[in-house]
Amino acid sequence: MAIAARRISHRVFAASAVASLLLSVSACGGGEKSDGASHGAHGAFPVSVKSALGTAKIDSEPKRIVTLGQGSAETAIALGHTPVGVEEYTWGSDKSGYLPWVRDAVKKSGDPLPKQFKGGDQLDIEAITELAPDLILAPWSGITAKQYDILKDIAPTVAYPDKAWSTDWDQQINIIAKSLGQPEKGGELIERIKKQLATAAKSRPEYKKYQFSYIYTSGPGSLGVFSPSEQRVEMVHSLGLKVDPVVKSFKETEGTDSSLIGLENADKLNKSDLLFTFYSDAKTRRETEKQSLYAAMPAIKKGAVVASSDNSFVTASSMINPLTVPYSIKRYLPLIDSAVKKAGK
Repeated sequence: MAIAARRISHRVFAASAVASLLLSVSACGGGEKSDGASHGAHGAFPVSVKSALGTAKIDSEPKRIVTLGQGSAETAIALGHTPVGVEEYTWGSDKSGYLPWVRDAVKKSGDPLPKQFKGGDQLDIEAITELAPDLILAPWSGITAKQYDILKDIAPTVAYPDKAWSTDWDQQINIIAKSLGQPEKGGELIERIKKQLATAAKSRPEYKKYQFSYIYTSGPGSLGVFSPSEQRVEMVHSLGLKVDPVVKSFKETEGTDSSLIGLENADKLNKSDLLFTFYSDAKTRRETEKQSLYAAMPAIKKGAVVASSDNSFVTASSMINPLTVPYSIKRYLPLIDSAVKKAGK
C-alpha cells in the first residue's frame, strides 16, 4: 500500500491520536571500562529507550537491525547501520523492489540490500526471527501491543513514544540515533535536513508569494486537508510556500493530523494558489477531477496542481528523513515551478 494510502489509513482514519510525545532515553554506565559499559565505534552502551509499549534495553552496539514502519531504515542507514531486514513497501518501490533512495544508499555503502518482509496486520514474525536481529526499530509505525510482546522476545524493540503513527520526524531521528549510541549524530542529521530545505527555499524566493493546501480524497464526494504539522505539508512549507491560513480553521478529524471537510466545502480552498495532492492511480484521478465541485476550485481550473504520478516520489515526499529529503527536493522544485507559473501572480 502507498505511503499516501497507508498513512491515511493509519494516521487519518485510525484511532491513533496526535498528542504530546513522551521520550525517555538514558545511557547507563560511564566512560571507564570498570563501570561495565560497552564502548563501541558508535557510542557507549547499555542504553534504555522507553516507548508507549515498553522499554528497550540495548546492552551493546547493534549489528543486526530490523526496521518496521516508515523512515527508520533511512535514518539507520544515514548513521552507518544498514538493516539486515526492512518492512516491504511495494507501492513506492521501483523495479528493483526497493525504495530507490534506500537501494542507492545501501549500494553506495557496499553493504548487501536488506531482506524484505510483510508488515502491518500481516507482520511476518517468522521472517523477522530468521534474520536474528539484535535490535528492532519501529518508532514511526503502527505495531500493536500484541505484536510488540512477541517482537521484544526476539530482540530489544523500540516502539513509538506515545501513539501509533504519531512520532515527529525529528523525534524519530533522535530516538534512532540514541538507540544506536549516536545521540549527537541525530542532531547533526536534523540540522543537515533543515539546511537542505532552507537552501532549496532560498533558491526559489518567489515561492513566498504563494499559499497552498495539501488535499486528499477517499472516494466520491470526499475531500480532506492535511494539517500544517503533517510531514508532507511541512516539507512543502519548508521549501518556502505558505500554508493557506484557512487550513488552521478546520477541525482536525479525531486522532489525525488532517481534516475531512467534504467536497461540499471545496470552495473554502478558493484562496489556495496551489494545491498539492496524490491519486492512487490514473483512474482515480480522472474520476476525482470529473466532480464539478472539485473541478471548480481555482487552482484546479488553472492547473496549479502538484500531483506526481511517480509513486516513489509521492512516497519520498510524504516523509522527512535523511534520505528522502534530498531525493524529494530535486524532483519537487520543477513540479512546483510549473504549478507556480500556472497560478500566476
